[in-house]
Amino acid sequence: MAGGVRKAVDERFYLSSANGGGMLRREIWMDGRGRVVRYNLAYINHLIHAGDNGRVLGYDSAHGHHHRHYRGKVTTIRFESFEQVEARFQREWNRLAKGGRRAQD
Repeated sequence: MAGGVRKAVDERFYLSSANGGGMLRREIWMDGRGRVVRYNLAYINHLIHAGDNGRVLGYDSAHGHHHRHYRGKVTTIRFESFEQVEARFQREWNRLAKGGRRAQD
């Protein structure tokens, strides 16, 4: 990406089968001033959801808008800050990890 934008975070956390398996993915791109300009947060588990490249739950800002993925359904979200989106993802992921059927607020 041009204009001093760089991928600042590229993390993958593989979960044990005892913790439900799958992978948590976190990618963050920042501008030269340290502001988040693009992000991708995802819980991927092909055993739970085969569609959407295995993405069970995710938030990203690709395609020019902020949106949420949940088991193949994509919805636009209101964006206030990256920190707010990341906290929401964490809350929903925690519900999924605890065996909750839905990851909704």
